[in-house]
Amino acid sequence: MSDTIKHECGLAIVRLKKPLAYYRETYGSSLWGLKKLYLLMEKQRNRGQDGAGIGVLKQGMPYGAAYYQRHREAGASCLDRLWKHVHGELARVQKEHHLDPADDAGLLRHFPFLGQVYLGHLRYGTYGGMTPDACHPFVRASNWPTRYLSVAGNFNMTNHDEIFDRLVDLGQHPIGDADTATVMEKIGHFLDVANEAQLRKLASQGLAGKPLADRLADEIDVPRVLTKAAKTWDGGYFMAGVIGHGAAFALRDPNGIRPGFWYEDEDVVALASERAALATCFDLQPGQVKEVTPGSAIVIGHRADAQGVWAKEIEILPRAEQRHCTFERLYFSRGNDADIYRERKALGAELVPAALAAIENDLAHTVFSYIPNTAESAFLGLMEGLEGWLAGWKEREILRLQEAGDLTPLALREILAVRPWQEKAVLKDAKLRTFIAGDDDRGELVAHAYDITRGILRPGEDSLVVIDDSIVRGTTLRQSILRMLSRLNPQKIVVLSSAPQIRYPDCYGIDMSELGRFVAFEAAVTLLKARGKASILTEVYEACRGEEAKAAAGVAPVPVNHVKRIYAPFSDDEISAEISRLVTPKDIPWKGSIKVVYQTVAGLRVAIPGSTGDWYFTGDYPTPGGYRVVNRAFINYMEKRAGRAYEAK
Repeated sequence: MSDTIKHECGLAIVRLKKPLAYYRETYGSSLWGLKKLYLLMEKQRNRGQDGAGIGVLKQGMPYGAAYYQRHREAGASCLDRLWKHVHGELARVQKEHHLDPADDAGLLRHFPFLGQVYLGHLRYGTYGGMTPDACHPFVRASNWPTRYLSVAGNFNMTNHDEIFDRLVDLGQHPIGDADTATVMEKIGHFLDVANEAQLRKLASQGLAGKPLADRLADEIDVPRVLTKAAKTWDGGYFMAGVIGHGAAFALRDPNGIRPGFWYEDEDVVALASERAALATCFDLQPGQVKEVTPGSAIVIGHRADAQGVWAKEIEILPRAEQRHCTFERLYFSRGNDADIYRERKALGAELVPAALAAIENDLAHTVFSYIPNTAESAFLGLMEGLEGWLAGWKEREILRLQEAGDLTPLALREILAVRPWQEKAVLKDAKLRTFIAGDDDRGELVAHAYDITRGILRPGEDSLVVIDDSIVRGTTLRQSILRMLSRLNPQKIVVLSSAPQIRYPDCYGIDMSELGRFVAFEAAVTLLKARGKASILTEVYEACRGEEAKAAAGVAPVPVNHVKRIYAPFSDDEISAEISRLVTPKDIPWKGSIKVVYQTVAGLRVAIPGSTGDWYFTGDYPTPGGYRVVNRAFINYMEKRAGRAYEAK
């Protein structure tokens, strides 16, 4: 993606099912589970550069000893620094306590990051700050293991304010406004309620001390706690938690907006945000990794005895209409998942007719390339699609010449020699850093964030077609890529987007909620003003304000996206043409033309039939909160307010 946008986080759980000695004897190290967590997080590194954190639960610790350890890092190289800290702690305790590698009890007691339950998180912040304190896992501490709760997740709640207010109504005094802390407190409240109910019952039976603690651990109904806590949530989420007595869970939203996968064998239960990470970590075929059913939780028991640890998928909330996030498939998830790879290729193939139309079928004078690096799969699909089109063209040409009696060996060789002309025209300069520059010259450095391969086309004669995953703001195209490509002096530049026009904000975990930053929205507003229809902006503003007034009065509004009216007067092609004009640099000597061509929503659905979460393209949100956010985003735009439309006001 040429425009960098931040997005949903990455999650990993590793729950050992057998005693630590088993892993040392079977796999050569009692640190096997920790190593698996490391690999799961590394294979999801693409999902978090703002922060990283791990939590480790130890079972069987003596009274007075800590049984949960957490470490978090924020900022650049956060994951590297996190594991450097873990390895440093291991070296320290081995030196200080002279521990034998086979001393599982000693390692468990002294090494903070050895345990039976591992929770890992990679963060892209869409709410709260960018400090270690804002990183997951969050902790709700207690001296009662069955009340001790640690939570991490890939999620965003659109009704955070409502959840916060309900906690206040329960008599709590929530600290901070991060939605993770608020959600954790909601789960924690019902965990407290469950504990109190069981405590009264068990105390009346004369239980005390360890027998009481053991029975409490057996009787806590985790699915019931989750059902009560999640009943009013509105958002997209794949959320995990660890409870101090050893139970764990991972809950997915009813629409399946955020992805979640799990795997279980006789040794381990493991969960992750991406199927490919689990397949790589445990050397599995894709079919061995199961998708978490939307609205359900994977609940993992707390006992690690001769019977092992059980894990079950349990429905927590009724499953709703499936609306898996299409951006996962387009861009965010790693492309080595077989289904995602095929879908991205299909997106490229769907662009073949539009690409040919843009160059008037002149393949002999067109170079095809892609904007690195995640667009490569779509590029391969585009090339395969062009080859398929050419096969049909060659057949028709041969038959035509044959019928006319003009099919000579030379003519046949010329027809068979025609093929798409592909080159690597654009390279991203990963070493270039703009933080060394002041505001006055940072723009110049941004303009050189990409570089070109010179001499690959005939100046003034050939056209250049490049494919990108998606075009969100158009800033990088305008400031960098198109400037660089123009130096090749092509006759025409065509930019293909494998995603449709991004018109509406996301509020379920992707950090793109400001309407004014979308180039498609900018184009529509520009067209409205140019054609004397600017009054529509005021009408939509009043309609959005009216929806907020209804909500403030306690009236449940009918979910409606008033912002659709901004785009209604124009065809997709008209908006694309205006985007082409907006992203064209005005201060370059090149005199060629630029055309931006977007994927259609219909093409998207053909390429990715299993995921219909396309609200950022269509404006059709899966939950009521989405409509509140889009209306609030437009109000913010009209009132010139910056900031995310789903954050507390």
